[in-house]
Amino acid sequence: MLIGCLRQGLTLARDFRLDLGWLAQAAWTYVSDSVREPSEDHLETAADALVEMLSALARRQHEHRERTTDRLTAVVDTGRLPDELHEMAVYYLAKAQRDLGRSAASQHGMQLVADSGELNAPAARRGLAHLARSASDFPTALDAARTLGWAGRHHRIEGDVWWPHGDMDRAAAAYEAARAEAEEHGVAGERATSQAQRAFVLAFTDPARADDELDLAEQLLSELDLRATTLTTQIAALALDAGTTAEVEDRAHALRTEISVAGLASVEATLELTLCFHHAVRDDHEGIAVGIGRLRELTGSGDYAYYTDIAHFMADRHFHAVSGSQAQSLDGEHATRTRWHSLVTARREHLRATP
Repeated sequence: MLIGCLRQGLTLARDFRLDLGWLAQAAWTYVSDSVREPSEDHLETAADALVEMLSALARRQHEHRERTTDRLTAVVDTGRLPDELHEMAVYYLAKAQRDLGRSAASQHGMQLVADSGELNAPAARRGLAHLARSASDFPTALDAARTLGWAGRHHRIEGDVWWPHGDMDRAAAAYEAARAEAEEHGVAGERATSQAQRAFVLAFTDPARADDELDLAEQLLSELDLRATTLTTQIAALALDAGTTAEVEDRAHALRTEISVAGLASVEATLELTLCFHHAVRDDHEGIAVGIGRLRELTGSGDYAYYTDIAHFMADRHFHAVSGSQAQSLDGEHATRTRWHSLVTARREHLRATP
């Protein structure tokens, strides 16, 4: 119904050369719940920019983020959208830039939208919290999460902060709260994303429980078009099977190709980190060394550099101060190291006890 009404509104805007502010809420609803399909209208008026933006956002689940960035840059450069819709384009452009690892450009766009105080401002503040986390500044990310509220998806940001510290129980509880809040507000995309993240963190601690959580995540995703979240569930499935057979590495290889095609830099790093968990459980020194090398290459810009720290923690390896990320952790390196290595030893014990 929403898509039909939006298309009708765009046709009216074309035929009567109307301004687009009255379609802003419909456009935001269209992109916010992750149930999307491209518009087939080809308008010849100022509404062209809005159609192109919505089409770019719909197609981004099926195209490389570079293509999304190019399309949204063109929309922004037209200057034809009213302020509220222009800021939506800037926000999603900044989000695509973050996916590509272009943090400086992303931060600039997110800050512009956050400062506007308009409809997209809470999402942009969430984006800034994500950027702080990717830069290893966990105190800033957590402080931001506590001010975001539902509009800024505060519980999910908290979960994103806790799991890199190896505090999977606290992260799982935060994601569960995020899922419940999304259900309360009727936002299917956020509900699925939060559940996928919950399955991911539990896959490191409790494979049997995580299996059920993963089933739920896949059910919630069944009618949605969320590429990154779907990839999260596939990575969670790898974490669930970590330490078992070499098939995990074969699956990771296929998934690596899929992620590369999508242009999702952070997801690729998460895949490599999960593979390091697999190697650590198997006490595969060569596999760990290769994994750390890949992580260093993927995080060379500084984004997610703490992933290399975590890989060392898993294998109970130490690194030189100059080679670590110098992450600003919440309770110190020793506590984080202990939790991650404990996850590895617990998985080994689980596998030994499993017939």
